[in-house]
Amino acid sequence: MFSAETYSNRRLKLSQSLSGGIVLLMGNTDLPMNYPGNTYRFRQDSSFLYFFGIDLQNLCGVIDIDNNEEIIFGDDIEIDDIVWMGPQESIANKATKVNVKITKPSSELSGYIATAISGGRKIHFLPPYRAENKILLSELTNIPIKDLKANASVELIKGVVALREIKEDVEIAEIEKACVTGYKMHIASMVMCKPGKYEHDLAGVVEGIALGADGQISFPVILSQNGETLHNHDHSKILEEGRLMITDAGAETALHYASDYTRTVPVSGKFTQKQKEIYDIVVTANDKATSMAKPGIMYKEVHLAVCEVITEGLKALGLMKGNVKDAVAAGAHGLFFVHGLGHAMGLDVHDMEDIGENYVGYDETVSRSDQFGLAYLRMAKKLRPGMVITNEPGIYFIPVLIDQWQKENLHSEFINYNKVREYIGFGGIRLEDDILITEDGCRILGKRLPIYTEDIETIMAR
Repeated sequence: MFSAETYSNRRLKLSQSLSGGIVLLMGNTDLPMNYPGNTYRFRQDSSFLYFFGIDLQNLCGVIDIDNNEEIIFGDDIEIDDIVWMGPQESIANKATKVNVKITKPSSELSGYIATAISGGRKIHFLPPYRAENKILLSELTNIPIKDLKANASVELIKGVVALREIKEDVEIAEIEKACVTGYKMHIASMVMCKPGKYEHDLAGVVEGIALGADGQISFPVILSQNGETLHNHDHSKILEEGRLMITDAGAETALHYASDYTRTVPVSGKFTQKQKEIYDIVVTANDKATSMAKPGIMYKEVHLAVCEVITEGLKALGLMKGNVKDAVAAGAHGLFFVHGLGHAMGLDVHDMEDIGENYVGYDETVSRSDQFGLAYLRMAKKLRPGMVITNEPGIYFIPVLIDQWQKENLHSEFINYNKVREYIGFGGIRLEDDILITEDGCRILGKRLPIYTEDIETIMAR
């Protein structure tokens, strides 16, 4: 937990950004795995953590803007729970640590909200993403579950994004801690990568390192030799000589700040010439993104510049042809680079996307494209000092997508399909770093993982 003043200052800034009413921030509950007493590891809602800081189940925080009052609703445990959990600090004591003076039992929340609604007061809430909170919020507001997202407060969403997207020094320090753990996770993956090993042997060690650092994984580990599947969570395959293996994994600290790295390595420990040629294009694209990221630039501009690097590289290998800028404008590179360059990161690995990706990565100055590939760009707007983002260019050879585009003769003026078919079975390559936008540029957070081919091969030779 940060200082009490950190949380009270955040709530004050949020209040000052809103026109009035009541802010209702809902914490999360335990989620049963298979019966009520056997739960998944608890993860608190990130916006609740940001403003109220208490990492405990079944809490709701209220900010009454009009009356300058803050309340935490929650229940102290009783003797039956103490038997299983041991003595627990009271809600009131926890509240004082985040400068909240008023606490009330959960049973009073419904009446509190009902009184506010009957008085014609605005109830600001964020779009709920968990079923339990959708049910509770529907009961509190009398808004049908299916209509909750449409009735979420846009004013509150924008206020939260404006605060959370610019990281405080204490937050950056936490992200750096997560990066230290993330580094260890990926080095372990590289060192363990050998022909004949199961993917799950590596994935289990990678996840264990995050747990052993007093945190957890920041998202389910992606570790696969079938890297052409972007979010491949299957770990059942045996690593094969001559294949590439992607590891996309990150850690959370005890305060839930995230890291998110991706590296791709040769299972044999040495890149083939064909693998190195594609890999070096992705490295160049990654370095290009980092060199361009700075305050004032539109991240969409960085993304498109990276697309040109990838297209130029593929053209040099004979997989693409024609004018590079025209090919990117047409979206022909989307056959190979099918996703956006990066995303915001912080308390969530995809920061704040639970409250609306278009509010996080887009604003009044830039709208989302409907072009294949570019449509998946999560972050497009102007970069500002204090933002934390990921740079993760990639090149993928997806057999079904290649078949479909070739059948439709799509972008044939830019794509040499006969040459592309020689890469069926190649897999995919993605390289991801975590970036802090500074006053005059950017810096990579944490110690940079080995990324150049000679460094990767040296690590894997251990």
